[in-house]
Amino acid sequence: MQQLFEFAGNHLVLISLLVAISLMLIWNLYGSVMSGVKQLSPMEMTRLMNNDSAVVLDVRSNNDYNKGHVLGSLNIPDAEIPSKRKDLEKYKTQPVVVYCELGNVADRVVRTLRAYGLEQVYALKGGLGSWRQANLPLTKE
Repeated sequence: MQQLFEFAGNHLVLISLLVAISLMLIWNLYGSVMSGVKQLSPMEMTRLMNNDSAVVLDVRSNNDYNKGHVLGSLNIPDAEIPSKRKDLEKYKTQPVVVYCELGNVADRVVRTLRAYGLEQVYALKGGLGSWRQANLPLTKE
């Protein structure tokens, strides 16, 4: 045990990096749970779209949206969400699934939409990357 303390004392940088990486890993695994954002897998999102007529909101830029998006999704870039508040309030009681490229922007938008009073707001876990990885279709129309 004394050797462990000696090692830690002699290698503070390594120990600090180990602690930092461990904390980042924990945040990555449990961050969405702690933030209160319910995340859906691509299959859960598809089920919600088909069974409950969920509104799908793409918060990427218009340019990225035009390169490929989920069929039937609305494109409102995340920076424009506050100015579209009135338009989004009509989906107050409908399920809304938000996605971006990797999933981190969608989490922030979900919290914003909940603050606007939308009741059933979800984020696509892993963003559009997880959608592609599940070999689900994209459209450019």
